[in-house]
Amino acid sequence: MLRLDRIIADASQRNWVDRYAPEGWQPYMKLSRLDRPIGTWLLLLPCFWSIALAAPMGEGPDIILFILFAIGALVMRGAGCTLNDIADRNFDGKVERTKKRPIPSGQVTLFQAVFWLGVQCLIGFLILIQFNVFAILLGVASLALVAIYPFAKRFTYWPQFFLGLAFNYGALLGWAAVQGSLGIAPVVMYFGGIAWTIGYDTIYAHQDKEDDALIGVKSTALKFGETTKYWLMGFYTVTILSLLVAGAVVGLSVLFYLLMIGAALHLIWQIRTLDIDNGDRCLMLFKSNRNFGLIVLAAIVLGKLSLPF
Repeated sequence: MLRLDRIIADASQRNWVDRYAPEGWQPYMKLSRLDRPIGTWLLLLPCFWSIALAAPMGEGPDIILFILFAIGALVMRGAGCTLNDIADRNFDGKVERTKKRPIPSGQVTLFQAVFWLGVQCLIGFLILIQFNVFAILLGVASLALVAIYPFAKRFTYWPQFFLGLAFNYGALLGWAAVQGSLGIAPVVMYFGGIAWTIGYDTIYAHQDKEDDALIGVKSTALKFGETTKYWLMGFYTVTILSLLVAGAVVGLSVLFYLLMIGAALHLIWQIRTLDIDNGDRCLMLFKSNRNFGLIVLAAIVLGKLSLPF
């Protein structure tokens, strides 16, 4: 039976976890944010971009790698969110949007959350060891970034930067899984992805800015305040330029650049329609970044498959 009192604030009331999952499984699924899949998309899309970018010219991306990275993104995003909830367990109960999360609401104990974190990390490791040695070592190195982010809001107004480092690591790992090495293109893409994450997560953070200020945690939403739109212009410009440079380095066709116009227009639309004092609008614009990421993916794939002219 649907329990409206247990639906977390930024999850859809029609989310599949609350509607269909067995009640005993729901707290663990919510620790992994399976009721809010947008974060998995935002972690996965830079992986897909990089895999597609690393494919030989004239060929599509490796579908097996797409599947492995999709599973990996699902469980590692879940692990990161579980770690975040463990770290924030003394804050989440004081914030309206997060007070129904499984730990502060008492649906799971700290021990159960730690055990669930371990299960997800194990699955992620089993996925990682399917790749080449270079990609495995690169993936292991990312764990430091995953561990730092949940604590960043305690010591800097730039936790979104640390989120960007972790969430866009797939731009490096996807290329490494294909090529067995790194190059200029994935590094430039990684840089652009970090700027993208700072932008979209600043929008997201505006939902919590009053509560964050009261409990003493930091964010770029609090730092930027009324100047947020100007900052977003800068970060999103870096995002588009970096993606264009990455495409140019590997010699993508003109179709890539044509579709990237659509991606740029999407980011302009976000900035123009943003109302930092409207939580519902902030959440909708944040979620719309999945569409931006899919446009970029289509641009890269078509840029690879079509002949340059």
